[in-house]
Amino acid sequence: MRKFDLLDIRRIYHEPSVAGTRRGAEILARFPDAERIEVPSHWNIPELHGNAGSVRDWLRIKREVLVLGVKKGMEVRPNGRSADFIAPSTSNGCAMACAYCYVPRRKGFANPITAFVNVDRVIASIARHAERLGPKTLPNQVDPTRWVYDLGENGDLSVDALISDNVRDLVAGFRDIPGAKASFATKHVNPDVLDYDPQGATRIRMSLMPPDIARVVDVRTTPISRRIAFMNDLHRAGYEVQANLSPVIVREGWTAEWRELLRRLGDELEPAVRDGMGAEIIMLTHNAALHEVNLGWHPKAEDLLWTPGMQEDKISQNGQPNIRYRSGAKRVMLDRLLSIIAAEAPWMRIRYAF
Repeated sequence: MRKFDLLDIRRIYHEPSVAGTRRGAEILARFPDAERIEVPSHWNIPELHGNAGSVRDWLRIKREVLVLGVKKGMEVRPNGRSADFIAPSTSNGCAMACAYCYVPRRKGFANPITAFVNVDRVIASIARHAERLGPKTLPNQVDPTRWVYDLGENGDLSVDALISDNVRDLVAGFRDIPGAKASFATKHVNPDVLDYDPQGATRIRMSLMPPDIARVVDVRTTPISRRIAFMNDLHRAGYEVQANLSPVIVREGWTAEWRELLRRLGDELEPAVRDGMGAEIIMLTHNAALHEVNLGWHPKAEDLLWTPGMQEDKISQNGQPNIRYRSGAKRVMLDRLLSIIAAEAPWMRIRYAF
């Protein structure tokens, strides 16, 4: 997907202080023809957040609207799955529209990109945190030698890099933080990030699923074939490349679809990429409220995501009520996928699965 297909910014909501910052001024200058609307807070935009009427314009909002704010809290939170810690975010929301994404549940409805203009403070807070920790002396499944910080919990940094130099600054910042490594997952191929010179201090986790499913639920994302090819490019550019097998969506024939994808990875990834390949497996988690929203703009996706006969209620780590595959059946599904990986991609090290 080309840049001008994914983003055509025509309206920018911004907090009052944004224009007076260096990064804020740069972003506003990048979109000189966009209408500017000052708002008291990036969290308080009634026409965007909690507006059920926006469902009708879901994809247009994703493409045409940008929100700019100043990041207030600089909390670094423990994680233990994808990363050791969740870093303060430099954005939330996304221009893509994956039907299962949990982020719309937070701000409500379309939730376009919100970019924060004080990335320097985020980098400084991570550096202080890593300095207090000191060297990582005990290896874990996240990384054997470095403290890993997830940068993209609520968005996709490859897409954010179309908006500003925030991602370039983050990658550069981690080159200079001893014992630390950045990490983010992506579903977007952005060649610009190949020029950021990460020097092994940034891990990019490419999200992958069988292409036929991705064409339905991964709306506005880069096709799986291009994501796989780009993993080789990222490795040559100095990134640590891993895979997110996520979400695993169960339907008739799902094991054959995953078997074919894993064989394709073995054939198309360069040996150096396969040799260092760690992966995460995340089974589908859905949400009743998101199901109702999706029925308003993309009901076809719900044929895959909403299968009450196989699902049960759960409370996620963040305290939100969600829906997942029934626990006993989920264990069987996960074991089946792990056995397929062992047969088709024994070079892939599974860091965690849930």
